[in-house]
Amino acid sequence: MGLLDILLGRTKPVLPDLDQLFALPSAAVTLEAAAGFTPTGTGAVCFATVEGGAFEQTHREVQALLDADADREGPPVELSQDEYGYSWLVSRRSPDQLSELVNDLHAVNSSMEVNGFGPQLLCSLAGFQSEGGRGLALVYLYKRGTFYPFAPLPGGGQRRDNALELQVKAALADDLRMEQDLSRWFPVWGAPGL
Repeated sequence: MGLLDILLGRTKPVLPDLDQLFALPSAAVTLEAAAGFTPTGTGAVCFATVEGGAFEQTHREVQALLDADADREGPPVELSQDEYGYSWLVSRRSPDQLSELVNDLHAVNSSMEVNGFGPQLLCSLAGFQSEGGRGLALVYLYKRGTFYPFAPLPGGGQRRDNALELQVKAALADDLRMEQDLSRWFPVWGAPGL
């Protein structure tokens, strides 16, 4: 960054740091102690839907790679689309396999990035649940390299538990690189795993 950039107020964009995903298992321990949320075993990567043969080939390779894991229990990796037109590649593991789930999320992001689809990557999330059945997601913003909590209120409708989200942000400040700009805490309504 040069002097002219500083004078004109231009900033360098934050580069994605996919290795930040590997901090999720230790953050999960803190999250359970601070707020009583445990992993659900479901995670997903969201990306803008892309048409074309190159993307289809990448999707098939990623799905085959993840489905080949002999330790995987439950349904294979699946591709779904939400009501807003975004695609989600969903991985399901047993709740005690958060490290393996994080490996899946990292592999999907890395494969898409290597194959030239990095600009289409939006976010990744890992699902958590309280004893009472409340859902929570820790969302990784690909383009910002940061995390934020997303806590929809139970009972349907599109309402968030902002107090819980701020509590989780404070609790995980030492474990994860948290997004400080609250306007970037985008709701992920209908995301798989919530």
